[in-house]
Amino acid sequence: MSNISPQKILVLGGSGFVGRHVCEALSRQGHRITVPTRRLPARSVQMFPGVEVVRADVHDPAQLVSLLRGHDAVVNLVAILHGSETAFDHVHVQLMRHLVAACNKEGVHRLVHISALGADERAASMYQRSKAQGEKVLHAAVQTANLELTVLRPSVIFGADDKFINVFAKLQAVFPFMPLAGATTRFQPVWVQDVARAVVHCLSHRTTVGETFELCGPEIFTLQQLVEIAGRWSGHPRFVLPLPASIAYLQALMMEFLPGPTLMSRDNLASMQTDNVASKNAQGLFALGIQHPQSLHAVFPSRKQ
Repeated sequence: MSNISPQKILVLGGSGFVGRHVCEALSRQGHRITVPTRRLPARSVQMFPGVEVVRADVHDPAQLVSLLRGHDAVVNLVAILHGSETAFDHVHVQLMRHLVAACNKEGVHRLVHISALGADERAASMYQRSKAQGEKVLHAAVQTANLELTVLRPSVIFGADDKFINVFAKLQAVFPFMPLAGATTRFQPVWVQDVARAVVHCLSHRTTVGETFELCGPEIFTLQQLVEIAGRWSGHPRFVLPLPASIAYLQALMMEFLPGPTLMSRDNLASMQTDNVASKNAQGLFALGIQHPQSLHAVFPSRKQ
């Protein structure tokens, strides 16, 4: 059963890379969207019809209750890739506890939660463990409260404005070769607009309530292959040097302390101990009406030399 009537939707993390595409997709469907952010203005989403950007801290329980008031549904995209165990717990677990409480208080029952492929409480990575713990909080709320939950677990997300392929492309424009940790780990990258379409589908179809979907693209690549694609697309292909585990650990450790945004951490390395590909028999994009997911090569074609 489909429900395509316009809704008022709160999008947590709506000003980020994935959030911008989700807001655009929801806007195209005529929904009204509220995007909280701690830093105004969020021009990247303010341009879309029906989007209201408000200054707020979603980690403040009182502000979260206020934000949810009057909304029909909430989409949670808030996440971090780097940090301490405390930081991961704060963002991926405690926020879920606050969100459940706020939903109960304001009578907002519909939640689409973007988790991560590989979320597992037994994983080597703090990131993956915390993502699984956040899901556990939400599933517990389904049992004790009237929460209509859909969980989406995307693989690495790519797009023209991503911070994945673009980062590797920029690095190869600077360095003569690419030393690479986790070179043989396999990924099944998914296009950001396919993720956005998946969110819209979930909010429009009650048949997705209570379900978990793994969002993966049509192709599987090793990390080395992805770096090589980034190099060819940027016009600066470089030799990729896979690093043994001991050297990779030292590289990740050093990169944690470099100034600027963290590109690689020891926790990232831990997450690459297992492949990031769809599980056997998992529900995916096809079950969400996306029959022809976009390929990576279509978005990042190789440049002619």
